[in-house]
Amino acid sequence: MINIITNIKRGPAFLLCVFLAGTFGNPLQAQQAAGDSLLQQATLENIIQYALKHQPVVQQSLIDEQITDLSIKNKLADWYPQLNLNYNLQHNFKVQTAIIGGNPIKLGVDNTSAVQFSLSQKIFDRDVLLASRTATDVRTAARQNTTASRIDIAAGTAKAFYDVLTTRQQIHVADEDIVRLERSLKDATSRYQAGITDKTDYKRATIALNNAKALRQSQQELLKAKLEYLKTLIGYPSSATLDIQYDSLQMEREAITDTIQSIDYNQRIEYKILETQKKLLQENLRYNKWAFLPSLSLQGAYNLNFQNNEFAKLYNANYPNSFAALTLSLPIFQGGKRKFSIAQSEWELKRLDWGMVNLKNAISAEYAQALASYKSQLAVYQAIKENLDLAQEVYDVIRLQYQSGIKAYLEVINAETDLRTAKINYYNTLFQVLSSKIDLEKALGQINY
Repeated sequence: MINIITNIKRGPAFLLCVFLAGTFGNPLQAQQAAGDSLLQQATLENIIQYALKHQPVVQQSLIDEQITDLSIKNKLADWYPQLNLNYNLQHNFKVQTAIIGGNPIKLGVDNTSAVQFSLSQKIFDRDVLLASRTATDVRTAARQNTTASRIDIAAGTAKAFYDVLTTRQQIHVADEDIVRLERSLKDATSRYQAGITDKTDYKRATIALNNAKALRQSQQELLKAKLEYLKTLIGYPSSATLDIQYDSLQMEREAITDTIQSIDYNQRIEYKILETQKKLLQENLRYNKWAFLPSLSLQGAYNLNFQNNEFAKLYNANYPNSFAALTLSLPIFQGGKRKFSIAQSEWELKRLDWGMVNLKNAISAEYAQALASYKSQLAVYQAIKENLDLAQEVYDVIRLQYQSGIKAYLEVINAETDLRTAKINYYNTLFQVLSSKIDLEKALGQINY
């Protein structure tokens, strides 16, 4: 699927010089970007909007749009009249001599100068006609490439956001676990000092507490790395703080989506790009079929001619001349070039048709995989959510029984482990459901930025 999308974005090489090389950075824009205010509310939507504004890939796509637009204007400028000025100053060291009637005659003077004003106007030219007919589609293709980049950035940013939240919630669960374990350690120590239990209970509590603190430390380091990745992904300054905000209840509500939707290939930006490329290839085929058409242009010029043997008096006398001409260029025989170009264009169209079939198959497979992943993650999430309530209830009961001397401390540790695992699994599956929902919406072409 990745290779297909990459090939789509390249486009045919003939599309009106859209392949212009070189992009020059703008220092002023860089200064403005550096001075932009940081995110005050780092919600998911705000982070995505920040990424769409600051991500280099998106900015490059926008610059490509400007380059494409200027390329089109450059080609269309040939429709306008072309006015030129030519100036010439020449000194002849040896003037050419011709024998006329047996007498040597000099053909010219020692010094000449000429000023020419020329005007040309293309009346018909198939290159300019192609640029005029395809201008809209070429601009559309550039905008579609930008849209594809924005969709990829938005989806990747959302997934990275959920990944950070997963780790943050794991740290939160570890903090709660440490509080409970510290309380349990205090209770176990008091019971040991009172002679109610032996030292095994408070030692087990100490081991569990140390493990919980070590796990929290590990997760805190992992969170730093994930935050840096998210900053890099959205173009956020690495030295600035990014304190993401979220509403867990809202996320629970957003986790549910319709799973009986059917695929509409026309909603996918990759398919739209291929459709635009097909229009351009069809225009290219027409262009090659027009190879037999003549080129017609109008030219005119006014020349100022100054001639004198004495350089100081060169501009004393002017011998002007002017003309107007209509030029018709008609290709008669080109060695079969037109025939081969038409055949090549037809094969390119056929190849693109197969590319569209291949893309449809890839989209169908992507949708099936995304739908299966979402359904499986949703089923696990619903089961884990029920298990969390049960684990909390079991822990509360066993803790009360332990404090009453009915249960052993080992059962408290087991109940605590089950509760911690249930909470971690709950947040993991919640964010995995949300991530798989993004894949599903992307497969359906429902992510639009």
